[in-house]
Amino acid sequence: MKLKKVKLIAIPALITLLAGCSTAQMPTDKMPFGGKNSVAYSQQLWDSLSAARLAGPNAKPDGVYKGTHPHGAMLETLYSNVTVNGHKGEVVVKRNYGGKDISAADVTADRAKYLKAVTVMFKREAGYDKDNQNWYWAKFKPDGSLHTNPKGMMLAGRVAKGKPVGCIACHKAAPGGDYLFTR
Repeated sequence: MKLKKVKLIAIPALITLLAGCSTAQMPTDKMPFGGKNSVAYSQQLWDSLSAARLAGPNAKPDGVYKGTHPHGAMLETLYSNVTVNGHKGEVVVKRNYGGKDISAADVTADRAKYLKAVTVMFKREAGYDKDNQNWYWAKFKPDGSLHTNPKGMMLAGRVAKGKPVGCIACHKAAPGGDYLFTR
């Protein structure tokens, strides 16, 4: 049997495309949250928050008040602006404290002992998520690593976008239309 030579110009391009896009390496920009780009951005955000003393071991203290679920029994909320990757945006940092019978006095005496999470809303550049006023969401552990949801997805990016519960769904209902409950 004689084989016929056929020019297959599209095959090399297809192979190149597929090789660069295995399921482990799919473009993560399309993922609403927990993807490679969202997670990498969260670390840049944490670095900016730490430098501004809004998070991390040298975070400046603020007023502690009684919190509610899902954030924590006691909270601190700080409003500021930080620059991440050349973009300066508004940031809301909520330090979430918990523990058995916790009080404001307990937290004030030893913040590190009771800190459970640092939840952050950061106003990204126009076009990031125009449906939700370009807010970027992250839920950090006290050491700056990310919390995960029950499915193991890291909580950074457009967290739970389009879902009936989660960061965006809850904050979308905030009075004033700015996604903020405490201003």
